[in-house]
Amino acid sequence: MTADDWLPVGKVVAVQGLKGELRVNPASDFPERFTEPGSRWLKARGQAPREIELTSGRQLPGKSVFVVRFAGVESRDTAEALVGQTLMVPADDRPELAEGEFHLLDLVGLEARLSADGDAIGTVKDLISGGNDLLVLERPDGRTLMIPFVEAIVPDVHLEQGWLRLTPPPGLLNL
Repeated sequence: MTADDWLPVGKVVAVQGLKGELRVNPASDFPERFTEPGSRWLKARGQAPREIELTSGRQLPGKSVFVVRFAGVESRDTAEALVGQTLMVPADDRPELAEGEFHLLDLVGLEARLSADGDAIGTVKDLISGGNDLLVLERPDGRTLMIPFVEAIVPDVHLEQGWLRLTPPPGLLNL
């Protein structure tokens, strides 16, 4: 399988406790990715994804972080070896969306504009998911801006046309 065959859904960021549980920072708006048992894949940098069985998961109250347990990971030492890896699913394992909805990762590569017929003021290069999602916007001059992904600032997303509209508050684009 190639890189296009995989969809990153989270990042293993830390060990939780002494019995092999792990904290995962989600890159998906679908909590079932972290709570429903089944096959997932872990990818270490420079290696192919390897299959692992998610046995359980829960969201920490008041936080965007999930605590998960994988089959065969029973100790803190075994869990520590997985920190920093990316949690993946096959790209064709995307939940069905309602009309007008989209997957956040589909925003990467879109042009950011201030109006429908305006010039691009940047390109979405990445997303930071968490309690508040942020678009990582690369400006034409090479600067990088973090734009909160909220309807008041990003009111329109046009996936098919390859752009989104920003209505930033005064000063946001000058940071």
